[in-house]
Amino acid sequence: MVEHAHFVHLHVHTEYSLLDGACRLKDLVKAAHDYRMPALAITDHGNMFGAIDFYRTAMARGVKPIIGCEVYVAPQSRFEKSIKPGKEASYHLVLLVKDETGYKNLLKLASVAYLEGFYYKPRVDKEILAKYHEGLIALSGCLKGEIPILILDNKIEEAKKVALEYKGIFGQENFFLELHDHGIEEQKRVNKE
Repeated sequence: MVEHAHFVHLHVHTEYSLLDGACRLKDLVKAAHDYRMPALAITDHGNMFGAIDFYRTAMARGVKPIIGCEVYVAPQSRFEKSIKPGKEASYHLVLLVKDETGYKNLLKLASVAYLEGFYYKPRVDKEILAKYHEGLIALSGCLKGEIPILILDNKIEEAKKVALEYKGIFGQENFFLELHDHGIEEQKRVNKE
């Protein structure tokens, strides 16, 4: 019996993450299959354009597809279309689908981000995340996530408060802090905290 890898990528950008993702869906799924990964997620920036193609391609290869999106979260309201100097226009947050309800909610969030929250990028806010959180798992994001940014600004207590806020939105079992190992010094610091 062939053993599966003990690792699954949960934060992956594809060709649908413009100016960021380099992976072609078919190549990505083939690599996951070849490395015997039981599952794979795609989390393109602000969109789900590749979700159907990814699902079909992964299923055909025997790799469990995990559909997701790295959403942009507005610092305040998604309706606010200006930012103060020195402030972020949005933070990154990874959302992963657990079930059909989560898929429908992620579709709704992606649509609302474009229709109501667009300010340079499609944005959601914590209010709409709370409304459509069911069936979703949230990951704290990369160095552009709200929590990592606070950690790098030496605002550890505020970062803890934000983590608890996301736990309150998504539930104790559905919010996780991400760890990355890209060799970036800032990321090492965030991982340590």
